[in-house]
Amino acid sequence: MFLFTSESVSEGHPDKLCDQLSDTLLDAFFEQDPSSRVAVECFITTGLVVVGGEVTTKAQVDVQDVVRKKLETIGYVHPEIGLDAKSCAILVVLNRQSPDIAQGVNENDGAFKEQGAGDQGLTFGYACDQTKAYMPLPIMLSHQLVYELAKLRKENVLTYLRPDSKAQVTVEYNEQREPMRVSAVVVSTQHHPNATHEQIQDDIKRHLIDKVIPENLLPEPPTIYINPTGRFVVGGPQGDAGLTGRKIVVDTYGGWVPHGGGAFSGKDPSKIDRSAAYMARYVAKNCVAAGLCREMEVQIAYAIGVAEPVSIKVNTFGSSELSNHDLLTIIKETFGFKPKEIIDSLNLLQPIYAKSAAYGHFGRSDVEFPWEALNKVQQLKECKQKLLMNA
Repeated sequence: MFLFTSESVSEGHPDKLCDQLSDTLLDAFFEQDPSSRVAVECFITTGLVVVGGEVTTKAQVDVQDVVRKKLETIGYVHPEIGLDAKSCAILVVLNRQSPDIAQGVNENDGAFKEQGAGDQGLTFGYACDQTKAYMPLPIMLSHQLVYELAKLRKENVLTYLRPDSKAQVTVEYNEQREPMRVSAVVVSTQHHPNATHEQIQDDIKRHLIDKVIPENLLPEPPTIYINPTGRFVVGGPQGDAGLTGRKIVVDTYGGWVPHGGGAFSGKDPSKIDRSAAYMARYVAKNCVAAGLCREMEVQIAYAIGVAEPVSIKVNTFGSSELSNHDLLTIIKETFGFKPKEIIDSLNLLQPIYAKSAAYGHFGRSDVEFPWEALNKVQQLKECKQKLLMNA
């Protein structure tokens, strides 16, 4: 038996604000020019947003307008809440992509005359049968808590709620890595100063936790902490500065498996930090859905400017009848791992990224991402059958 904990943060959390601003800007460039090369990061604090990075594009984007509209949509419309979208200062410092990097990424420019990886690095993808979304249970429950909490705010069910919030869920597992019960839940939410601690505790338990955590995972009452400091009025950028790329574990698998070296948000898919992580998830999810294993972790690594990965590794944690060598044979026959192959097969040159920047990039039910498609299941089954027949 062991306990495992994952956390998620809301769209109003300062770091997540910056992820969403970066990806909303990426989408704005892609809407006009799908060949844009984008690496944009944001920093946010009281009354100030800084947008910096490198962009090479034919698009004409009003960066300040995009930022203000996104902040307003999320709910930062008054200084009392933590930021005012209309009056905050916005500093924009954007340059073009380095020509030294571009020559390794552009087709026909680099030493290998094909699109290479936008940087060296390693990425991980994962899938399992713990949930219908093929995701670990703790991160899925944590995401659902903050997602539903945002709905309670936006639909004015609990009028004292404000945008900044966090959730954390601890799950007890047996020795077979199967989830048995939820043992602890933590929810912290920003609120209007007039709301009492007792009122918030009662409402969050009744309107949120009781509705999100399934009864079959509560054979005994879990430990619950709601706003454990007793007060969370000062929040958002006023309470804590935010930065793009600081919630990478929230973005992926909640710490259940390793994370590669880089964040996702604000990066176009020529950056393998993002695109190869999506491909690794796509591979793992289809393999689990095809019955090749009960869970799978995929690691892919690249050298800058080089198209072929320097390594691909799989780990099924003893859940497959096939050897890792046989699984890799099947995977390489089914999927392409060069950057251009990933971009083309997953149709990544489209403005789909803003929605990924809050509530996780994987396992979503509210939006259809191409890396979540189960369109390789039959081919994987056929490859497995052929391999076993030839053994």
